[in-house]
Amino acid sequence: MDFGFSEEQQILRDSAHGFLGKECPSKFVREMASDEKGYTPELWKKMSELGWMGILFPEKYGGYEGNFLDLAVLLYEMGYVCLPGPYFSTIVHGAMTILEAGNEEQKSEILPRVANGEELLTLAWTETGASYTPQGISLKAELDNGDFVLNGMKLFVPDAHVADKIICVARTGEPSGDYEQGLSLFIVGRKDPGVSVDLHNTIAGDRQCAVNLDQVRVPRRNLLGKIEMGWSVLNAVLQKASVAKCAQMIGCGQRAMDLAVPYLKEREQFGRPVGSFQAVKHHCANMLTLLETSRFITFEAAWRISEGLSFEMEASMCKAWVSDSCRQLVALAHQVMGGIGFMEEHDLHLYFRQAKAGELVFGDGRFHRELVAQQMGL
Repeated sequence: MDFGFSEEQQILRDSAHGFLGKECPSKFVREMASDEKGYTPELWKKMSELGWMGILFPEKYGGYEGNFLDLAVLLYEMGYVCLPGPYFSTIVHGAMTILEAGNEEQKSEILPRVANGEELLTLAWTETGASYTPQGISLKAELDNGDFVLNGMKLFVPDAHVADKIICVARTGEPSGDYEQGLSLFIVGRKDPGVSVDLHNTIAGDRQCAVNLDQVRVPRRNLLGKIEMGWSVLNAVLQKASVAKCAQMIGCGQRAMDLAVPYLKEREQFGRPVGSFQAVKHHCANMLTLLETSRFITFEAAWRISEGLSFEMEASMCKAWVSDSCRQLVALAHQVMGGIGFMEEHDLHLYFRQAKAGELVFGDGRFHRELVAQQMGL
C-alpha cells in the first residue's frame, strides 16, 4: 500500500481544507446545533457546485467518478471542522445504498438530483433495541394489491426530518433460524401518507430522528434490490460507512491535537511552559500515537475498498480501534489543557461530543472486536 495521497487527492484535501475553514468556523457549528434544519441550503449548494455530492457517482449520473479513498479524504476535512448537516446521511447512508443495490431506473432518477444538491437521502435501519444486528430489525412490510405496506418505527435515523427519501429496512418474510433472511430495502418518501418524523436532541448536536410508518404504501418499483436479500446490501453499506465515520473521527482527533499542542507551548505554570512537564509530554505522545495509528488503519481500509479488495475484517478492525482511540485522544486533550478546554466558549468540547457520538455509531469497539473474532473463526 502507498501511504501517500495521489496528486488529485492532495488537491482535493487542500481545497476542502481551505473552503471549510472559511465556510464552517466554530461559530457556524454552534449556530447549526440549535437550528431546526441543522444546515444551510446556501452552504449545501456551494458544496454541490464543488462536486462533493457526486464524488462516488459515475459520470453518467452527474458524478465525479472518484473512489472511496477520495471520499475518506473529504470526510477527514469535514471531521476537522465538525461540519454539520446531512452530507454523511445523504452520500454515505443513502447514495451508497442506491449505488450498491439500485436498478438503472432508480439510479438515473435519484443520483443526478443528489449530485446537483437537489435531493437529500437517509437510511433507516435501527429500531427500539438500537441493535446493529439483523435480529434488531422487526418492522414489517406486507404485500397488498401489488404494493408493500410498512408498519412500525425506526429510531436514530440521521437527518430524516429534512431528507426527501428514506431508505427503509423492513421484513418481508419471517426468519427461519437466520435473522439475515427476509430483509428488504424500500425507498420511502418523507412526505408519503402515513410517514411522520420526530426530531430528538443529541449530545453531538446532530439530527437523529424517530420515523413512524403507519400503513405506508410503497409501490413495488420502490423496492431496492432483490426482495428478501436486503441484509447483504445493508451489511456491505454499514461496513463501508464505519470506515467513512472513522475518517471523520481522525479529522476530529487531528483538530483536537491542533488545539492542544500550541496552547501547551504558550501556557506557563511555575515559570515554565506547561508542555515542558514530563507528564504532559507523555500525554501528548500518547495522543499522537493514537492519532497516527488511527490514520493508518483507516486509510488502509479505505484503500482496500477503493481497490475492490476484501475489507470486512479491516473495516471492523478500523472501527474497533478508532472508536476507542479518538475518544481517548480528545479526553487527553481535555486533561492537558485543564479547565479552559471544558468551557463552552472553547472549541474543544465540540470535538469531544463528535468523538463520543462517533464511538457508538455503527457499533462501538466491543461490537467490532466481536466481529473480528468471528471472522477469525473464533
